[in-house]
Amino acid sequence: MEPQPESGMEPPLSQETFEDLWSLLPLQDVSYVSGNDLGFPEDPLLPPDMAALQERGVSSSFTAVASPSVPSTEDYPGAYGLKLEFQQNGTAKSVTCTYSEELNKLFCQSAKTCPVLIRVNSPPPSGAILRATAVFKKSEHVAEVVKRCPHHERSAEPGDDSAPRSHLIRVEGNSLAQYVEDQHTGRHSVCVAYQEPQVGSECTTVLYNYMCNSSCMGGMNRRPILTIITLESRDGVLLGRRCFEVRVCACPGRDRRSEEENYSKKKGLKIGGKRELPASPAPDAPLPKKRVVAEEETFTLQVRGRERYEMLKKLNEALETQEKLDQQKLSLKCRKCRDEIKPKKGKRLLLKEEQDSE
Repeated sequence: MEPQPESGMEPPLSQETFEDLWSLLPLQDVSYVSGNDLGFPEDPLLPPDMAALQERGVSSSFTAVASPSVPSTEDYPGAYGLKLEFQQNGTAKSVTCTYSEELNKLFCQSAKTCPVLIRVNSPPPSGAILRATAVFKKSEHVAEVVKRCPHHERSAEPGDDSAPRSHLIRVEGNSLAQYVEDQHTGRHSVCVAYQEPQVGSECTTVLYNYMCNSSCMGGMNRRPILTIITLESRDGVLLGRRCFEVRVCACPGRDRRSEEENYSKKKGLKIGGKRELPASPAPDAPLPKKRVVAEEETFTLQVRGRERYEMLKKLNEALETQEKLDQQKLSLKCRKCRDEIKPKKGKRLLLKEEQDSE
């Protein structure tokens, strides 16, 4: 064994316990490192702490606040009165995007522009963002992440350079849009900075694209989805939320018209599936009188002018003559029927009792 040097050095750190090693660490904040400390330029849309993580390739949301596992789909206008509006394009076959107010549902074609108008009562704080997230509507699928199908994910589309191919919702015409994948839930969302309306306008327009059909296998697979638009502050505080259903199809106008017709039919049915009966009248209400038509009833008609009287008289006589002829034909027909069933050559018809006795 080599002798211990006289310099008074301590044994190697490996001989210390974990608690001793932990106590030797300097006290510092280990949450996040500022982007300025790392020398990276900060994104104007991201909070200071998140800009550094974004530059380093770390997938995270805009804020360090943990996202809920099941996002809420209830409308919440908030203190700023968040409201969504859509252009009225009708139900023609040529439309690529149309919205039904009755169903609160957007019908659109894949990879086509869907303008969404953002309206607020008062301007939100500086640095506010608009986040769009897609979730499944039914409870049995709400925990799954809405993604594109493998076929469309592998195909090249315009704008693939700035957006991940697996994201369903994209923003058109905004190079500053940030595509986020939550590190806790894995949900996809796209965020843009809130911009105040232009002069002479009351709404801010955001152009969204849905990059996969609702019927695609491996993707939505005919499962209905909802789009949640949230207004958030720079620190991740929720300021407002709006939600609407989306169907991505080949013919939005036809599908909207069909679903509205089915919805109108279902409104006339009860929950049990039976059609609602008309409300019964009050017991004291008079019953409607039935109109009784009697052929023997005689009416008197006052006619002005001799010529008109003679014309109506001839018409009445013609109707009476026709009625007599019809009665004669009916009587002759009945007599002919009786003659056909009479026995011929003097034979007598046997009654049922006589046939049984024979």
